Amino acid sequence: MRIDVLTLFPEMFAGVFGSSILGKAKDKGIVSLNTLNFRDFANNKHHTVDDTPYGGGGGMVLKAEPIFGAVEHLLERQKGDGDGEKERKPRIILMCPQGRPFTQEVARELSEESHLIFICGHYEGYDERIREHLVTDELSVGDYVLTGGELPAMIVTDAVVRLLPGALGNEQSAVTDSFSDGLLEYPHYTRPAEFRGWKVPDALLSGHHAEIEKWRRRQSLERTLVRRPDLLERAELSEEERSWLNGLRAERQNSAKEPAE
Repeated sequence: MRIDVLTLFPEMFAGVFGSSILGKAKDKGIVSLNTLNFRDFANNKHHTVDDTPYGGGGGMVLKAEPIFGAVEHLLERQKGDGDGEKERKPRIILMCPQGRPFTQEVARELSEESHLIFICGHYEGYDERIREHLVTDELSVGDYVLTGGELPAMIVTDAVVRLLPGALGNEQSAVTDSFSDGLLEYPHYTRPAEFRGWKVPDALLSGHHAEIEKWRRRQSLERTLVRRPDLLERAELSEEERSWLNGLRAERQNSAKEPAE
């Protein structure tokens, strides 16, 4: 996979792209991580990339020319590479609070692509022609506003790259992550078996794989019920699991009704 990030602050990505899983994946040749300063494509002597909005209002708006110029530069370079991928167009992603919410499902979808281009904005917003005529996707990492799109682009890149084959030391890790199966992940424990009087659950010490899997599944269901019950509406559950959850809900409701001593 190739990932290009259009940003006014490429220096922000040096540590992130060179460390931990992303750095290792890059060193292994699993992913190519690149930044491009779209200020270099401004068509004026002062290299300005923003201007006041038509119609008035506060803030500045990112101009269309530098963004289009930077993306077209990348596309031309891709054609010249002759790597057999030129027929497959990249996903051009605008990081924006108005975009589609970013989820594990979207990360999995993007991990199937061969080339991603992220556009990181600043100021009041983008010239609307960037949305209408250039990008293929708009993504948001949450219902809040940040100074720019750099941190969201890092988040999406990290979530996508760790799903690429060979990126993680243990491929099973990505399979059991929270949200991978629509539920929150079960609790984890490691040595010692007892710490300050707190013991590891017996099921995990039993060595009985079926019992361990059953315990983990129920813990995952219970944790999702308590912390993110909305996820259960879309989760694929067996009739036995639905029945168990209904019993658990009833227990919790009864406990909430009991008067405090």
